[in-house]
Amino acid sequence: MKNLKKITLLHSNDLHGDFLAKEVDQELLGGISMLSGYIDKVRHEEPNVIYAVSGDMFRGSLIDSEYKGISTIEIMNMLAPDVVTLGNHEIDYGIAHLLFIEKCATFPIINANMYLTTNHVRLFNSHIILNVDGMKILFIGILTEEVLSSARQDKLIGSIVDIHEAAEEVGKICNAYQTEDIDFTVLLTHIGFESDKQLAEILDPRWGVDLIIGGHSHTLLEKPEVVAGIPIVQAAYGTSQIGRFDIMVDTDNNCIDSYEWQLIPIDDDYCPRDHQLEEVITKYKNQTDKKYGRVVTRLASRYTHPKREEETQLGKLFADAFKDALNLDIMFVGSGSIRGEELGPIVRYQDLLQVFPYNDEIYRIFVNGEQLRRMAKHILRKGSLEGLTEFYQLSRGVRLEFDYEKQELISLSVNGYEVQDEDRFSVGIPSFHLGSIEEFMGVTLEEVSAYRRPKVVATKSTDVLEEYFSTRELIRVSGEQRLVVY
Repeated sequence: MKNLKKITLLHSNDLHGDFLAKEVDQELLGGISMLSGYIDKVRHEEPNVIYAVSGDMFRGSLIDSEYKGISTIEIMNMLAPDVVTLGNHEIDYGIAHLLFIEKCATFPIINANMYLTTNHVRLFNSHIILNVDGMKILFIGILTEEVLSSARQDKLIGSIVDIHEAAEEVGKICNAYQTEDIDFTVLLTHIGFESDKQLAEILDPRWGVDLIIGGHSHTLLEKPEVVAGIPIVQAAYGTSQIGRFDIMVDTDNNCIDSYEWQLIPIDDDYCPRDHQLEEVITKYKNQTDKKYGRVVTRLASRYTHPKREEETQLGKLFADAFKDALNLDIMFVGSGSIRGEELGPIVRYQDLLQVFPYNDEIYRIFVNGEQLRRMAKHILRKGSLEGLTEFYQLSRGVRLEFDYEKQELISLSVNGYEVQDEDRFSVGIPSFHLGSIEEFMGVTLEEVSAYRRPKVVATKSTDVLEEYFSTRELIRVSGEQRLVVY
């Protein structure tokens, strides 16, 4: 007869400082208060509960940006996760600040990827073994390669980024703890859903990986995706839902005997509110409201950004603002920089910063027509419409027609004229994207620097947006289609 024990494993990913509940159809949805209420409720109802977070606690809210993640850590401490892995946005405030933030955390943060290049010593613990009711559960943290874009300026920091290298690292850790009588093993990843599936395919079954709980791609699932016998899950993003595994563990054979998984909505039907946590959030919100509550402008309408992987009204609004303010021929705005789904018509400063929280430098580069066409093709490479690569919003005057299936550029024009090889254009891109220009845009920094060196034309992108919007009223987004994909 099997010796079975039950574990309830709750999981979130890509919280992005999503602290406040939203009112949808006169009902409250999401928010840290009700998320905490649900976690506490389950902890009282079930004997063996683990709560894990698969990266990106930070960046996406005004409160988080204002306090550079310190507010987030205080709030996360009250949620009391049992284990958290790093996401790429944990690096946004710098490596040194992240190491300080880790000291403020009362929960364990794991990551097997990041290390010092001088001696290959990891910056964080690669794993943790949680002891629950006599069971030992091994968690290993794996991070997306995009961390290199933020950490690249620090030559002392390296990362294992290739899927095959990541699999080897998982194997090393699993092999090192085989004698610990591990009951089951969980990979807590932040590499995106498609990469999770690739990773599952190449893991050696003898390593004993039982689950992959992922993040980064904000994937909403109805059921786990099982690859090579390993269930893979995500819980979309934010605090509107939480993933829940109810697992029966075979402690004799050190494996999962059976499981049920569901995505639980965080709403009044399921979740009591944590009023103590609400007081902490309100403290921070009151401070940011005082500082950022002023009205900046009024737009001609409410503009939206419903999906990253398509041209949107908000994407065009921001791209045009940078183009006009900085006197550029073309502006590329990373679609992922836009963190809200709507803005306006009344725009307060805090609304603007909430929707566009990234305060990167803006660089001006010069490219010729051949390079611009190459950039256009690379931006729309396979996977760009599925969320596997960065996607870009284009400024006014650009029209790009592309056959996605054939991967052929049909037409690229600027201000009504087809782009020729000898043409020259001034192009604006944020520093984050300049640092990864070959990966993101398919041209090298050396070749775009050959004609003229990249120049910082704005040290803070939010300063540009504030000035632009505050000096204009009833701004209207033009209706022309800039990106046509067949």
